[in-house]
Amino acid sequence: MGFTEMKIGLGVQIRKWNMIDASNLAELLNNKKIMDNLRDGLPFPYTVKDAEEFIAAMLSADEEKTFAFAITIDDKAVGSIGVFRCENIHFRTAEMGYYIGEPYWGKGIMTSAVRQTCQYIFENTDIIRIFAEPFGSNIASCRVLEKAGFQLEGLLRKNAVKNGQVLDMKMYALVKEDAGQSIKSKTLQQATGHQN
Repeated sequence: MGFTEMKIGLGVQIRKWNMIDASNLAELLNNKKIMDNLRDGLPFPYTVKDAEEFIAAMLSADEEKTFAFAITIDDKAVGSIGVFRCENIHFRTAEMGYYIGEPYWGKGIMTSAVRQTCQYIFENTDIIRIFAEPFGSNIASCRVLEKAGFQLEGLLRKNAVKNGQVLDMKMYALVKEDAGQSIKSKTLQQATGHQN
């Protein structure tokens, strides 16, 4: 499937950002619970103008290095997922970041988005490793990664300062060979009616 739009089940699609998403994006990010689990640098409150600047940046980014998607339901942006290529000797590695609006938590939407984004990256680029570094206390994000086939590679002790607190982070990664096995396993489970 193309980069522009992908069906990922549960009535959800991943597609390129569009300026019409700005108001939905601003509404989603005006939530301290979401902001508390993201890296610093995003303004709060988050305005429509901030959202327009983010969308413009994603649309003009180098498509060999930045893979940014809006997660949508009925074409309404409900979250964001991006994969960002690293540099130098790590040029075939990329970091993933994501969030979803609070009303959509706990519905499997984020896990599906992570799975399908990884599948897209591994099938359409030369990237062989995708990693994510959630805060150790963000149990929901860690669980999303685990359900999507990522392996916990380690605890990054006292690795970040957020809201004045020194926090641990966890290193999760998915490599291309393992992703292929995970996709085959999931397809087999669906075909036989068995789920983990």
